[in-house]
Amino acid sequence: MRQALTGGRRAEGYALVLMSAACWACGGLIAKWLFTAPGAAAAGWPFPPLGLEVDPLVLSAARAIISTVIVIGFLVITRRHQLLRTEIRNLPFLVAFGVLGLAAVHFAYFKAISLTGVATAILLEYLAPVVVLVFSVAILKERLTWALPAAVATSVAGCALMVGVLGGQGPVVSREGVLWGLVAAVFFAGYALMGRYAAGRFEPWTMLAYGLGAASGFWMLVLPGPGKVIALLADWRAAIAVLVLSVVSTVIPFGAFLRALHLIEATQASITSAIEPVIAGLAAWFVFGEHLSGLQLLGGALVIGAVVLSQVRTRVPAEMPVVAREPLGDVPPEA
Repeated sequence: MRQALTGGRRAEGYALVLMSAACWACGGLIAKWLFTAPGAAAAGWPFPPLGLEVDPLVLSAARAIISTVIVIGFLVITRRHQLLRTEIRNLPFLVAFGVLGLAAVHFAYFKAISLTGVATAILLEYLAPVVVLVFSVAILKERLTWALPAAVATSVAGCALMVGVLGGQGPVVSREGVLWGLVAAVFFAGYALMGRYAAGRFEPWTMLAYGLGAASGFWMLVLPGPGKVIALLADWRAAIAVLVLSVVSTVIPFGAFLRALHLIEATQASITSAIEPVIAGLAAWFVFGEHLSGLQLLGGALVIGAVVLSQVRTRVPAEMPVVAREPLGDVPPEA
């Protein structure tokens, strides 16, 4: 009975990550639509671009602010406001999680999409599981096997094919776009590692509320003020797009991913979420006409295969099981 329950919990964790990946892929397509100038739209687009020249920074801020309002409003309406209570000593971590794990991920990801295509940006971001494993070996002292360096080499080769560096086929994206994609990968890896660290300490809703709140405050300091966000939302089409982006690709997937980290390991969650490039790439192909060459498709397969290969290692206790930790938050983790 215990084994069946454990298997069920793990299945739930994988299902939550798959749902997150699908939602994130949808968000990438919405962001691409917002960033595309009217003259640059491919024939057959279902909706004409807005032509507002949306700044990735402003979109990141709008997404964080609206998501914060949605999460806090949901907790208040459903009378779960007790999840907003936490001790002062927990605030530094929650603020860092919001700025580095949410605000930075959003901006780097959107910036990469604005400079490249949806599929390229997402595939670069999904080097994150390799970053997680490198960190685990170097800092957490997980056992190094042949699979890790092989996975890194495979992912580099796949990335080179994907962006057109090797083979000379397909559009070559800018170096700046590649750089922002890699930055997004690093920050997404940090999000997964921080989520794993906090899985036994905070409820997912608590982390999401404080994280998004911290991200919103950060963007108000950077912009500064809400003026540019208000200007973006003044267009009703942009307002609807940002609202959908906030619900479908922020609140739901980030919350589900945090919940999944209560049920499965961070590395397993990261590898499962790598299905997002496949979903987004195929969708972008049909919706936006972002055709990828054969070599680029091979490169994408190598990147995803590298993440899978990186999981071929001996399991060791360094996975940081959360059940033995002393809780720091005010609300105990869910059963």
